[in-house]
This record gives sequence, structure tokens and C-alpha cells, in this order.
Amino acid sequence: MTTAPHHLLQRRAALIGAAASLAALGDARAAPAPWYYWRSKLNGARVCAQTSPGEGWVQDSEPYEGPMCQPRRRVFVLPEKQGNPR
Repeated sequence: MTTAPHHLLQRRAALIGAAASLAALGDARAAPAPWYYWRSKLNGARVCAQTSPGEGWVQDSEPYEGPMCQPRRRVFVLPEKQGNPR
């Protein structure tokens, strides 16, 4: 059995480490799936889910970013008054 030279093993380990770091970085930027209302073609019932409940259901709303089809919270930033020392 032959073994690879030491510098090749180091290079391989560095490449594997770099690949693992890139994979972890990609996962960190992933956003949660949006929520939608889905309407039944059979009886018109509506449900909120991230994916289709199955055949016979059609998407019935724009995407919601909040869980269970709640609208995204709005954040208002009020400007500071000029001349107020902190």
C-alpha cells in the first residue's frame, strides 16, 4: 500500500476544509420559506401552509413572510430631533 506525500495530504485537507466552510456559509444565508393561503378546488376551504397541501389545492394569496400567514411586522424609525445632546 502506498501513501500520498505529506504536502498532498495537507492540500487535500485544506480543500475539504474550504468546501465545508462554503457549505456552512450557504446554509447561514438561507431564508425561511414564505407562507401562502391555499384554496380547495373541491369546496373552497382555505388553509395556510408553506407548501401545497396536495392535488386539488391552488395558491390563493401572495406570499406572507410571517408564520401562519401573518403579515410581516412593520418597523418605524423616527428621526432624532436636531440639537438634543445624548
